[in-house]
Amino acid sequence: MATGRPFLPQEVIRAKRDGRALASDEIERFVSGLTDGSVGDAQAAAFAMAVFFQGMNIDERVTLTDAMSRSGETMTWDRAHLDGPIVDKHSTGGVGDKVSLMLAPLVAACGAHVPMISGRGLGHTGGTFDKLESIPGYQTRPDNAMFHKVVAEVGCAIIGQTSVLAPADGRLYGIRDVTATVESVALITASILSKKLAAGLDALVMDVTFGNGAFMSSYEQAEELAHSIVAVARGAGLPTTALLTDMNQVLGHTAGNALEVQESIDWLVGKNDEPRLTEVVMALGAEMLVLSGLADHTDAATATLAAARANGSAAEKFRQMVTALGGPADLVDNPTAHLRSAPVTRPAGPSRNGYVQSIDTRAMGLVVVALGGGRRQVGEDIDHSVGLADVVAVGAAVDADRPLAIVHARNDSDAAVAADAVRAACTIGDEAPGDIGRVVAARITE
Repeated sequence: MATGRPFLPQEVIRAKRDGRALASDEIERFVSGLTDGSVGDAQAAAFAMAVFFQGMNIDERVTLTDAMSRSGETMTWDRAHLDGPIVDKHSTGGVGDKVSLMLAPLVAACGAHVPMISGRGLGHTGGTFDKLESIPGYQTRPDNAMFHKVVAEVGCAIIGQTSVLAPADGRLYGIRDVTATVESVALITASILSKKLAAGLDALVMDVTFGNGAFMSSYEQAEELAHSIVAVARGAGLPTTALLTDMNQVLGHTAGNALEVQESIDWLVGKNDEPRLTEVVMALGAEMLVLSGLADHTDAATATLAAARANGSAAEKFRQMVTALGGPADLVDNPTAHLRSAPVTRPAGPSRNGYVQSIDTRAMGLVVVALGGGRRQVGEDIDHSVGLADVVAVGAAVDADRPLAIVHARNDSDAAVAADAVRAACTIGDEAPGDIGRVVAARITE
């Protein structure tokens, strides 16, 4: 598209629909249209669908990422007021993925500054932003001055995407959620990195999930995405590594906003140590410390992280962050006084006694959405109290005394439907399954 010609969004959509690589100025002008509103919602949705089916080459991805990162303000940090590197983690999502709530204060307690900008739930997965909104008073959208102050003074702040930071991505992100265009390597790469480049980071660690609860269901898809993110990020000058993690079952014991906040607090204070969740948190934290120069190798980093959890400094960082952003000062000590609980709880018993062979994790996530804990349309309100607790792991023995999960619902009818759906999502067998593999499957550096 030659500069000076009238910009017609439909022609860019047509070109990508037909499989042509887009020129830099075509992408940049389309992103400008997302920002100023000259590209309509239907056109944005059509563009996302065209990219979903036709893909983008690396040059297109770099251009899209860069254009979206410059669609609003970019952050500059006053290094004189920081006593450590600026490092972040981002996950491609899953069911029960509350890792950020533990990881940010844990890494901050080890000397880093962690400015996490989180998103809402997409499809069957929960979003960190939605989890934070379950904390009364917590400012999920503070102004930049407050965000910078908390990151500098506390060491970490987890907030939602603001309208001034990568606003083009913010708009496209919401549209992708309700148009079945989430699972695109090019769009996921640009969405994640546009915000990270705008955030002025020194280093980034990616948690790229795979399995039936992830957007990238196969290992090969996740590996492709990890390589795409690492290549585009490093090409833009941001040191980045990625871990591939297994999302073939719920991560941790809970799925649902307030329930996951409760589980995160329990982990920070040492009351909960679900093995898969702990492995993911510690592995990502170790990568963050090594990549940002706070540790020489992962063994030393892991020891530092374990000490920060054991001595209470990680939980204290979480308390300081919540308090600084308007939440209850005693949330860590008394979470049940502040987190909403659902009026109905109901065990989802297994269809038979035996061992859990496999879990349809996507179906488990959709149970939470159906209960009201996720969105079916852009802007829809959610119920932060509903979800699933005490979710079993693959390989666990289940019977009448050990249900598959405890459903937290708004009413008896919703609870009954959800219990049936949980039962259908879990396959039970007579013997424990064989080796299911480690949750952290690989490390990608290029």
